[in-house]
Amino acid sequence: MKLKKLITAIFLLACACTLSIHAQVGEQRHNFALGINGGINLNSVSFSPTVQQKNLMGMTGGITARYISERYFKMICGAQLEVNFSQHGWSEYYEDYPDVGYTRTMNYVEIPFLAHLAFGKEKGLQFFIHAGPQIGLLLGDSYTIKGDWESLTSSNTNIVTEQHDKSIENTFDYGIAGGAGVELRTKAGNFIVEGRYYYALSDFYGSTKKDFFSRSAHGVITAKVTYLFDITR
Repeated sequence: MKLKKLITAIFLLACACTLSIHAQVGEQRHNFALGINGGINLNSVSFSPTVQQKNLMGMTGGITARYISERYFKMICGAQLEVNFSQHGWSEYYEDYPDVGYTRTMNYVEIPFLAHLAFGKEKGLQFFIHAGPQIGLLLGDSYTIKGDWESLTSSNTNIVTEQHDKSIENTFDYGIAGGAGVELRTKAGNFIVEGRYYYALSDFYGSTKKDFFSRSAHGVITAKVTYLFDITR
């Protein structure tokens, strides 16, 4: 747990230092933009012991605020903050047993704090990358289960089902998010398409030596679109 917190702290410090250095030497900008975003998540969970899964699809959407502070040579530098509703979770699937299944959907309020680095024309098409820490708070969860799991596990002792009746123990989630995309900046607003990956550093089940799982963390691939309009230029 201390190592995870250390990685997060180092990543936050690196982002802050990058923005600070650019702010001292770049051409100043004061572009603040606000808008909305929406998309889909492809979710899985890193379990130890392993739980066999397929990707679970969920939705994500919310508000986005971005501040561009400067242009440093050909790089446009800024920061982005989002407040999103986002669905995570996992879906268990066994190819040899298609009649059984288990899906857990977990709803979060998420807040990514992202460094924004873009390349291209200030009016026109840009390529950008995002990276930074993300936190989340669990709002609630639900599950669906089908099939005769009792018969399945009695004949297959290597199948893990401890998670089926287990309540979420840690509602606070944190990790690192990063992605890339393209943005079209027009007089009518800024239109953005982005792919992003979130790697959780926290576990939603207890992970001490006495607990069953030593790892239970989200991994999320997100495809999203965003519309921003400039408040200040």
